[in-house]
Amino acid sequence: MRHFLLASIMRKAHLAFGLLMSLFMIGPLLAVVPISFSSGSFLSYPLPGFSLQWYERVFTSGPWMSALSNSLVVGATSTALATVLGTLAALAFARRNLPVPGGLLGLLISPMIFPPVISGLGMYFLFGQLGLTGTMTGLILAHTVLATPFVLISVAASLQGFDMTLLKAAAMAGASPARAFVGIAVPIIAPGIVSGALFAFMTSFDEIVVTLFIGGPSQRTLPRQMFDGIRDTIDPSILAMSTFLLVVGIAGLLSTTFLTLRAQRNNQRKS
Repeated sequence: MRHFLLASIMRKAHLAFGLLMSLFMIGPLLAVVPISFSSGSFLSYPLPGFSLQWYERVFTSGPWMSALSNSLVVGATSTALATVLGTLAALAFARRNLPVPGGLLGLLISPMIFPPVISGLGMYFLFGQLGLTGTMTGLILAHTVLATPFVLISVAASLQGFDMTLLKAAAMAGASPARAFVGIAVPIIAPGIVSGALFAFMTSFDEIVVTLFIGGPSQRTLPRQMFDGIRDTIDPSILAMSTFLLVVGIAGLLSTTFLTLRAQRNNQRKS
């Protein structure tokens, strides 16, 4: 009884500690939300009044919408490329017939490990020789390199519980490798693919350091627009867009969590 009571107290203490740490981490982010509805022209508490003027400013035609459009184009394109490349790479590792798989895996996920400044500097010199700096193509390729490891890890985790003999059975039945993978493997590992794609999109949508190296004036993304705005002048319009990004991030996190829990439940049912 005493041991049970002690274990119950420890669980409640861990839960309380986790909630306090979450509040400590999220609190500064939530503090910017009320100011984005301020009717004043400066960042100040208490608010002089409530207004949607700053949301109207950022979501009408202008530099904010142009930057948002660039971020969506770069994010969607790089996510599509990263999803294809990461899924195929994960399938190759799942077959367990690659030479030096540990070294190859370390090479492929290295963009997650190296600081963004190192990645941006290396891409700047490489893309400069290829004539890709200051172009939309170069920016998309740079974001694809950064986003692919997230898809690789997510899909590889989903393939851990996948029976590869199903693909061999489909091949013996006359199905091509591509048709067997799309028709059999993809429906099973779909949560992992979607989770990886969400992580890839959020990585691209929030990236700033590599964009400063690779992007030109015509490739101004939303994080870069916010960076330049903070450096030059600060007004509540930046907080309005920050609140929008916060909502997008929370939606992506909740979607990823839902897909992960769904995949875990499916694996438990199969086992």
